[in-house]
Amino acid sequence: MQQPADKLNFLGVTRSQMASLLESLGEKPYRAGQILKWIHHRGLDDFEEMTDISKGLRAKLAGIGEIREPEIITERVSEDGTRKWLVRSLSGSAVETVFIPEAGRGTLCVSSQVGCALDCSFCSTGKQGYNSDLTAGEIIGQLRIAMRSLASAYPDRERTVTNVVMMGMGEPLLNFDNVTAAVDLMMDDLGYGISKRKVTISTAGVVPAIYRLAEITDASLAISLHAPNDSLRNELVPINRKYPIEELLTACRHYVAEKFGEKRTVTVEYTVIDKVNDQPEHAVELAELLADFPCKINLIPFNPFPGTPYRRPSMIAVRMFQDRLVRAGHSVTVRTTRGQDIQAACGQLVGEVADKTRRSARYRRLAAEIVG
Repeated sequence: MQQPADKLNFLGVTRSQMASLLESLGEKPYRAGQILKWIHHRGLDDFEEMTDISKGLRAKLAGIGEIREPEIITERVSEDGTRKWLVRSLSGSAVETVFIPEAGRGTLCVSSQVGCALDCSFCSTGKQGYNSDLTAGEIIGQLRIAMRSLASAYPDRERTVTNVVMMGMGEPLLNFDNVTAAVDLMMDDLGYGISKRKVTISTAGVVPAIYRLAEITDASLAISLHAPNDSLRNELVPINRKYPIEELLTACRHYVAEKFGEKRTVTVEYTVIDKVNDQPEHAVELAELLADFPCKINLIPFNPFPGTPYRRPSMIAVRMFQDRLVRAGHSVTVRTTRGQDIQAACGQLVGEVADKTRRSARYRRLAAEIVG
């Protein structure tokens, strides 16, 4: 059952939004902190249980909204411990959320849209097309679902989710307001209190939104580069035709300078595809491109999915590519493939679209607007 359009989901309301709402209701703004703690620290979904606020205020809140997580459809656990949740959005379609456990940390990969309009050629989500944006409540709901589920799976961990990456389904910066509100709550001490260094917004290169982002948040930034030149990137990441590499890097330099000075870097994501972008000349060109760019490079071996023409590179090829970059002075890591047996690896998330006809028409219009 879908949520009524006029019903406010308090799960996605930030501290400042909550304070403004309370003022409009004739209530004291400081009550915002109490309400946020009940929702995010204690995990409540019933206003009647908020015992330190008046019955009158509880009634007002219940009258205008609710606290509602997305519906869990399935939860799967990989042989390597990776977990994937399929959850239903308000549109009726489903998105996927992935948790990757490691020693001393746990990373949650969160979706921002049902599908994606950018159609990157090596990404399974992009082949699904675009259906709808997720609300801030649906984005935060993925985090809350994961934290509750993982509490019993990892009883000895004080905090199961230490890192959040907006790298699931969708292009986060095309759902700007909902993503930034959700990220605000993730980092807010009255929300989930995750370190600003450990909440990362990833983009394929929506350049104007990066400049907007610099004005309102100091979350970490990652870019999906995947090619060392415009010609190849135009094929792999079509939005590059509208916002080429130099414009993207300039926007990222602005973001880092505006928010952090010399203290932070941008993560450059580079999916390594066999015989496509993994040759020695590609490594040399990438090293030169990023020579004066404040970044760390994350190499991601391509994860195959049904119907793709691309192949996964050998680990020897990936390590040789990494070695060339390291010798050029770059900080480079290779992402370990996790959750492949449950299709939870990078580039494999597909969710489930309920209305493919409507999605297809909307996708074509949006893609035309974005790529030009």
